[in-house]
Amino acid sequence: MTRQPDFDLLRRALLRQGELEQVPFLELKADDEVVSAVLGLSDPAAFSKMDALTQTEHLIRFWTDLGFDAVRLRCGLDLKKARVSAEDTAELKRGKRDWQSEEGIITSWEDFERYPWPTWRAADFSHIEHAARIMPDGMQALISPYGMLEPIMWMMGFQGLSLALYDQPDLVAAMVERIASIYVPLTEAVLDMDRVAGLLVGDDMGFKTSTMFAPKHLRKYILPYHKQLAAMTHARDKVYVLHNCGNLTLIMDDLIDDVKIDAKHSFEDVILPVENFKAQYGSRVGTVGGVDMDFLCRASEEQVRARVRDILDACMPGGGYVLGTGNSVANYIPTRNFLAMVDEGHRWRPA
Repeated sequence: MTRQPDFDLLRRALLRQGELEQVPFLELKADDEVVSAVLGLSDPAAFSKMDALTQTEHLIRFWTDLGFDAVRLRCGLDLKKARVSAEDTAELKRGKRDWQSEEGIITSWEDFERYPWPTWRAADFSHIEHAARIMPDGMQALISPYGMLEPIMWMMGFQGLSLALYDQPDLVAAMVERIASIYVPLTEAVLDMDRVAGLLVGDDMGFKTSTMFAPKHLRKYILPYHKQLAAMTHARDKVYVLHNCGNLTLIMDDLIDDVKIDAKHSFEDVILPVENFKAQYGSRVGTVGGVDMDFLCRASEEQVRARVRDILDACMPGGGYVLGTGNSVANYIPTRNFLAMVDEGHRWRPA
């Protein structure tokens, strides 16, 4: 599958700069166990046991070997949050699978003041600097700083935030201000680093049938943050890609016309098949991914290949499309199906 990386190909697709003769690829992430399996490491957990710089080396090899033009890297600074876990039942098990606890750790002004807020200068950029030194010619990095809604939900809990929007709006506003004070300057520093071509920011705002919170709240607290990050990115002639799960019909125009995202990532067939999104919005914003996760888990390899061909035949004409999964390369997707998706992308040519 290997081909020489060419970020310009991916950039042209994200910015809708005409039809392409070959398919570009992009993913939010691949789980550690998938990276280990595809690279032929003996232990499925081998990747997760490596130090950050060695992980970066393996990630670059993983995406290069698959014919991708960009590697997505984390920003290098996390926020403390409460997690819960259970036994992993995926095809490539990791022992424990964890997710966000609904128990909020910030529910009052006292919690807010006690929280160990970091400064942006505490960020570790060494893996980004290392990637710039070792990436093959033509490859670029897309960096993922924190979004805004997700960390507030993680720290306050979904129910806690829902109540606070009405009972403690001053606390919600303080959360937004504090998170922005960390990640806006951090993002500005990252955008000026070598071989960083833009941002791929994850901030899930929707669920199956609507946005998680009323559009008026998203417009007041969340979208201005993304607008600021997008403006900083565009001022440097770089790309702003938003990963956002769920049904965003109520705010899609805001994301395109006000926030000015370059491309939208994350699609589910049960909400809006990617070819339908491309037909509706493809003249205004780039379209990334869309090979449904549930389908990738349940389908045969031949069914995956057929579905990918159908998506490409529908989405590649006119430009503005990038192939990928509907969300990420999770360890519960059969690896053969992920590789079949990528292989069909390399095989596709215009009719």
